[in-house]
Amino acid sequence: MILAVTGGTGFVGRHVIDRALAAGHVVRALARAPQPPRAGVTWIAGALDDPQSLGTLCAGAAAVLHIAGTVNADRAGFAAANIEGTRAVIAAAREAGVRRFVHVSSLSAREPQLSDYGWSKREGEALVEASGLDWTIVRPTGVYGPGDTEMRDMFRMAARGLVLLPPSGRVSLIAAGDLAALLLALAEARDHRAIYEVDDGTGMTHAELAQAIGMAVGRKVLPVHLPRPLLSLAAAIDTAIRGRGAKLTRDRVGYLCHADWTAGPARRPPPELWTPATATAAGLAATAAWYRAHALL
Repeated sequence: MILAVTGGTGFVGRHVIDRALAAGHVVRALARAPQPPRAGVTWIAGALDDPQSLGTLCAGAAAVLHIAGTVNADRAGFAAANIEGTRAVIAAAREAGVRRFVHVSSLSAREPQLSDYGWSKREGEALVEASGLDWTIVRPTGVYGPGDTEMRDMFRMAARGLVLLPPSGRVSLIAAGDLAALLLALAEARDHRAIYEVDDGTGMTHAELAQAIGMAVGRKVLPVHLPRPLLSLAAAIDTAIRGRGAKLTRDRVGYLCHADWTAGPARRPPPELWTPATATAAGLAATAAWYRAHALL
C-alpha cells in the first residue's frame, strides 16, 4: 500500500515508517525541512497549513496516518496545529478519495477541560468523527522508548536519586514501537470506527514509575510529590529558563495533576487486532541504555 504519513519526522512517526517499510509498504511523508533520501519513502515538502502539499501527500494513498501535532504551545498554537491541522488533513484525504484515516490523539482528550492541549486534541477528534471517512482514533498514554526526549528529565532526576512528581495518581506507558505496530495494523484494516485508548497494560502510581525508572538507570530513588501550587511554580521556572523547549509547562500541570491516566478497559483494542509486546521494565531499560549511549543522562 501507499501510506500517507504526517509527523513522519517525529519520534512516533519514525517508528511507523520503519515498520511500514519492513511490511513492504510505500510511504509518503510530510516534512517541513529537507530529509535524507530513504528507499521506499517519498518526502513531501510542506506543512499542515499548506493545502497543496497535503494534496500531493494524499493523492493515490490507500490510507492516511495523521500523527503530526504539537504538545507545547499556547491555546492558539494548539488550535492551529491540532484542530486546524487535522481539519486540513481530513480535507486533503477526502479530496484525494482516501477513505482510511488513522488519527493519533492523546489520552488527555478524555479530560479536555484540564488543559488546552487536551481540549485541542478532543476538538481534533470531533472533526475526525464527523468526517465521513473510515476512521479510527488512537489515544496513547505516555509514549516512550529509545530516541524519545519527552521523558528524559525523569530519567535524569532518577540518575541523581531524587524524582519530583505530581500529586498522587496513576499512569501508564506505551513503547513507541508497540504504538507504531497498532497504527500500521489499523492502516491495513477497514470499517474499524472506534476510539482506542492504548498502554502496555501496566498501570502504576507516579511513585512506582519513578522507582521503575530508577531501576532502569541503576539507582535507588526517592519519589517526592509536589502539591499543585509548587508544580505550577516549577513550570513557571522551567518555562522562564527553557522557553519553548520547556518540558513542564503551565498547561501540562493541568493534566499531570489528574488522578488516572491509564487506558480505560472498555476502550482497549481487541487482542486479535493488537497486543503490546514491550514490558515496561524492559522498555525503560532500553530507553535508559539509549540515553547513556548518547550522553543524555
